[in-house]
Amino acid sequence: MQLRRALAVLTTAAALAGCGSIAPLKPAEGRALPVKPLMARATPTAEELLTPPTYAAPERIDELMKRSQPRRADRFDLPPPDGGAAPLPPPAEPTSSEEAGPVTPQ
Repeated sequence: MQLRRALAVLTTAAALAGCGSIAPLKPAEGRALPVKPLMARATPTAEELLTPPTYAAPERIDELMKRSQPRRADRFDLPPPDGGAAPLPPPAEPTSSEEAGPVTPQ
């Protein structure tokens, strides 16, 4: 059982080692790189196409707040003109058929 496990580990390691490539990337046989973008000066290489731009992984800013400061007055943070009272809900509809009146046939 241990021999099988060791053989499986070695086979997996050999397969993973064969996956790596040291040669530079090239387009497939008979295919070309993508066309030059309209505003670009030159056609980007395969390496340039695979390198993410700086805005794809922005730097994190860990600026700690040194001291708490009260907010400045906001001239637009005002209560409603009627003193802040909420509007009244509409009157409730009658729920029983007796309050609504008799049903008339059509």
